[in-house]
Formats: sequence, C-alpha cells, structure tokens
Amino acid sequence: MATKKGVYLLPNLLTTAAIFCGFYAILAAMNSKFEIAAIAVFVAMVLDGLDGRVARMINAQSDFGAEYDSLSDLVSFGLAPALIVYLWALVYMKDVNVAWGKLGWMCSFIYVACAAIRLARFNTQLDVQEKRYFTGLPSPSAAAVMVGMVWVFHDMDVHGKLIQFPAMLITLGTGLLMVSNIKFRSFKDFDIKNKVPHTAVLIMVLIFALTAIDPPKVLFLTFFAYTLSGPAAWLLSRAKKDNTD
Repeated sequence: MATKKGVYLLPNLLTTAAIFCGFYAILAAMNSKFEIAAIAVFVAMVLDGLDGRVARMINAQSDFGAEYDSLSDLVSFGLAPALIVYLWALVYMKDVNVAWGKLGWMCSFIYVACAAIRLARFNTQLDVQEKRYFTGLPSPSAAAVMVGMVWVFHDMDVHGKLIQFPAMLITLGTGLLMVSNIKFRSFKDFDIKNKVPHTAVLIMVLIFALTAIDPPKVLFLTFFAYTLSGPAAWLLSRAKKDNTD
C-alpha cells in the first residue's frame, strides 16, 4: 500500500507566517517604517518558536518541515535584519566615500552569509550537537540584537546616520558570532512541567511588566546580554584553564 504524500498543515502554516513577517519587515524598511520592520521580525521569532513546538506536540515532525523552517529563518533572521540595518544606518556610509559605502553593504552581506552558514551547520549537526548548548549564536538572537538596536534608537528619535559605525560593528559582531564555536545556552533542557520556586514566577511577572512598559529597550537589552553571555563564559573558561596549567 502506497504511503500518502503531503505535509503537515499547522506547523508549516506557522512557518509560512514567519516567512511573511520577514518579507513584510523588508517591505516596511524599504518604506522607512523601521519600527514596524523591527516588530515584524520579533513576531517572526515568536512564530519560529511555536512551529517546532507545535510539530512535536502533535507528532507532526518531518524532514520537509525542518528544511522549510531553515529557509524561513534565513529570510526572517538573515535577510530581513541585514537589510533593515543597512537601510537604516549602513547606507549612509557612502557619504564618507565610495570605499566606505561598499564596506557598508559588504557588512550586510557578511551577516546574511553567516546566517546561512549557521543554519546549514545547525542542520548537519543535529545528531551530534549537545542539547544544553548551541554552537554559535542562534540566528533569532542575532536578529533580535540587530532589529532591537534599530527599534531602540528609532524610539529615541536617533537617526541611523548618527550611529552608522556602531551599527557596522554590531552587524559584523553578531554575524561572526553565529559562525563561531562559542557555546550559548539553549534552555532546551528546561521543562515547563517541572515545579519552580515562587520567586521564579515573580521574576517572570516583573519581566512581562518591564517589557510592557518599554518593549524596545527590554527586548534589546535581554538579547544583547544573551549575546554577550557566550563570549563571557568562553573567556572565563579560558582564564580558569590558564590558571590550572
């Protein structure tokens, strides 16, 4: 009896919605609506987190879904953040001179290429990768730092032209961290069904309250701190190793 071919609707529908958010973010940035573009990328992050969990909950995992999810991530967390930051800040590097202008779009391309390499490496190392840690900065976190920066400064009425060089450094830094061998906590070992102290619930309430008060700053600082946590842990481990030698 032939096996019925097809794809699972619900998880792939969520993945399609994530791609749409990434595409919409690019369109919004092209029309200088940078706040909307940043929000669209964060919505794509939520959808990206849901599709895999929904697939596992309803036992609808497939090779097609995994590959489709990676393509979605490349659009939403690779192309979209790179173009948003380029159109917001890096495009003005051409005002310095032609060489600096080329450097601006090359930095954006490097970020996209690093995101693609990060996703390809993740897919080929699924069977050997440690569950508790990611190797390299996850592309959604890199995207959150990129668009979070845009959202924060746009909310403060600071034009991207004024911080084009810090934006270039963040673009290169997050891109290179994605393809590095630095370990970042995945939190996949955290089980929501387990009991937690009452203080943990209080902390969650505070986080939600702070996010509601000032979403751009809280989201940006949270993901920026996560991005720094990997290099900081790596430096500490190197220092301990040097001391023991």
